[in-house]
Amino acid sequence: MSNDKNHPCAAREGGAFDTIAAISTGQVLSAIGIVRVSGPDTLAVVDRVFTPLSGASMSQRADRRLILGKLAAADGAVLDICLATVSRGPNSYTGEDTAELQCHGSPVVLRAVLDSLFAAGARQAKAGEFTRRAFLNGRMDLTQAEAVIDLIDAETPQIAELAAAQLDGAIRKKTDAVYEELTAICSHYHAVIDYPDEDIEPFTLAQYGETLSRAEASLSRLLATFRRGNVLKNGVPCAILGRPNAGKSSLLNALLGYDRAIVTDIPGTTRDTIEEKAVLGGTLLRLLDTAGLRDTADPVEKEGVLRAHAAAEGAALVLAVLDGSAPLTAEDDQVLAAAKAAPRHILIKNKSDLPAAWDMDGAISVSALTGAGLDALEAAVAALFTDDEPIPAGEMLTNPRQADAVGRALDYVRAAKEAMEYGLAPDAVLTEIEGALGALGELSGRTVREDVTNGIFSRFCVGK
Repeated sequence: MSNDKNHPCAAREGGAFDTIAAISTGQVLSAIGIVRVSGPDTLAVVDRVFTPLSGASMSQRADRRLILGKLAAADGAVLDICLATVSRGPNSYTGEDTAELQCHGSPVVLRAVLDSLFAAGARQAKAGEFTRRAFLNGRMDLTQAEAVIDLIDAETPQIAELAAAQLDGAIRKKTDAVYEELTAICSHYHAVIDYPDEDIEPFTLAQYGETLSRAEASLSRLLATFRRGNVLKNGVPCAILGRPNAGKSSLLNALLGYDRAIVTDIPGTTRDTIEEKAVLGGTLLRLLDTAGLRDTADPVEKEGVLRAHAAAEGAALVLAVLDGSAPLTAEDDQVLAAAKAAPRHILIKNKSDLPAAWDMDGAISVSALTGAGLDALEAAVAALFTDDEPIPAGEMLTNPRQADAVGRALDYVRAAKEAMEYGLAPDAVLTEIEGALGALGELSGRTVREDVTNGIFSRFCVGK
């Protein structure tokens, strides 16, 4: 990873690594609002706008001490009485001199504070620029940078815990061991070639067979975590299917905890798919409430039925909702057939608050109206998406970029092993090993294209 300020990915507006500022808290009324500053002129900029009540300027203060003072506009008018703190580089979030102004949380006040900082020499930070500088200055690798936005966007306790562990470097620690062992092979080979007269242990491929096997096993285990990590982070596409008036929309509302879908006794009320997210059994579900499956002459409802079938075909889980208070029909058979074609499905016998008209093995009895049986549904979802073997916190790939890099590294390691087994020349084996090192470098950011970093940091909000 480079900490060179001429790194090709460096932000250069106004000069390489100039001083930036941004509001880091939400643009809503709140008790506290924070404005962040980072860059070589941070202390001078803050001194121009903030005067401690106790005398000495912020540039004379120790790091990470909260100081009470007056925050002024460019014309000297007092904007706020607030707290300020500074952290000098390299021991700061970005690796540069940084400051935080902790103001009262009026968006109007925060905007005025930001304008004052701009007048004092800072410029508006771009989305993700603080974290991007932390990466470019060697304060974190790319997996840690991705963990920052994952932690901000976390929708379940599990993904928050996972992101926090990745922010602590869990993936980097896992792959660094492989990277260092592969680097040692290349270093030994090139040392023997470049310094033939030195007393260096002869290079033979056989002595590194076990090293490649360890690398293969480690990368294979890590890549296998992507399915689970992707489910945790992005949620499971889950279609709610059923014939009209089976209670699909009522179930959606019950799982969400509020009335999202219109519920009436009129068949065909739901004409289009409705998508919402809910956590059930510790798993984030992307719930799709669909039109009731039935034959209809209504062209609008017919389109809704087609979309319901499409949702079922693209779902990783189908909740098949059957009306337990009425006899099963041919339309219910359509629902069951579509559910059984999905990778996973759960049969739900709804309206348990009414007399039962039928029974079926494996169906979970619930009442979307009263909430009875939802705990059993939650347990069923948890059983479907809980791995038997727990994965240590943070050691789980959560996005396609990470999985692609690890997958390519694994392919290169396997190719190196194969070349070794076929007795090919050492340089042929080394070519594959260097390919693996390149892929692992992309994972962490040791070697990375500018478009990759642009894609990563485009997900960030301004001020982070």
